[in-house]
Amino acid sequence: MKELWTIAEQKNGKLKSVSFELLSRGRKLAEDLDAQLCSVLIAGKITDETLQELIYRGADRVYVVEDERLEDFVAETHSNVLADLIESYQPHTILAAATSSGRTMMPYVAIKVNTGLTADCTELAIEEETQHLLQTRPAIGGNIMATIKTPDHSPQMATVRPKSSRPLPADSERTGEIIRLDLKEALIDSRVQVLGIRKDEENFTNIEEADIVVSGGKGMRKEENFAMLRQLADHFDAVIGASRDAVDRGWISYPHQVGLSGKTVSPKLYICAGVSGSIQHLAGIKTAEYIVAINNDPDANIFQVADFGIVGDLFEIIPELNKKLEKVKKGDSN
Repeated sequence: MKELWTIAEQKNGKLKSVSFELLSRGRKLAEDLDAQLCSVLIAGKITDETLQELIYRGADRVYVVEDERLEDFVAETHSNVLADLIESYQPHTILAAATSSGRTMMPYVAIKVNTGLTADCTELAIEEETQHLLQTRPAIGGNIMATIKTPDHSPQMATVRPKSSRPLPADSERTGEIIRLDLKEALIDSRVQVLGIRKDEENFTNIEEADIVVSGGKGMRKEENFAMLRQLADHFDAVIGASRDAVDRGWISYPHQVGLSGKTVSPKLYICAGVSGSIQHLAGIKTAEYIVAINNDPDANIFQVADFGIVGDLFEIIPELNKKLEKVKKGDSN
């Protein structure tokens, strides 16, 4: 039976949420292919209970190559291991996350196994006639959406943006197979050693993991006006986001950009002001639980996806919101 693989990721023995997001993506594709959905994990020490979680989230089979030398990600060694697994099991399709490790490893693997790769996909489907993977991603600076396929080589390979889909609910009744595989010594690239890991804290904004995001768009008019959004964000312990228009105008830096050409976010609450709602921006917020939009144009696209919409002048509405929230903080109910 054909297999569709998703590449799981872990840190310190704990699975990253993107591992489950990929299984959610893969489930429908596997059904369309009449294939088994498999999760592949290359890791250090990992427990059976942790691997079982992949099965609860949709995997029919889990392949794990476990060795303490695989705890830290080394592109050369991890790529060698994955390429060796591909040669042994011949999967039909492989999906990985467009994380730092996925973006590094998958192009390397694609070259090693002589196949194609489409990066940063936002949509995936199976072409019924050929069973090729249809891979849709933004192109030309996010101004068009391109659908790509690899008709002459296999496996089909794509990376998917984190937070672009929600994990399936855990089902403890699901059963599956866990296959543990030994690390082959020949696959270890001894030229590379991890001496340490250091975070770059300067100007770091982890907008993708935030529970609440407050964003501004072209309607903010100028950089100084983002101060009122920062005040609003402070009330919610939120992070600041922005549309591409705001970033292109230099009002805020790129790490804050939300959309196809920026970050895909999935917060519990997304508040945006002065954001018109281009297709590219909407694709970056589609998995948010609740969207609140403030815009003076009642026909703005953002209102098509907003759970709560406020039509009006943001320069009146946001300062008033900040005043009300400040009173609530001080215990004033009026």
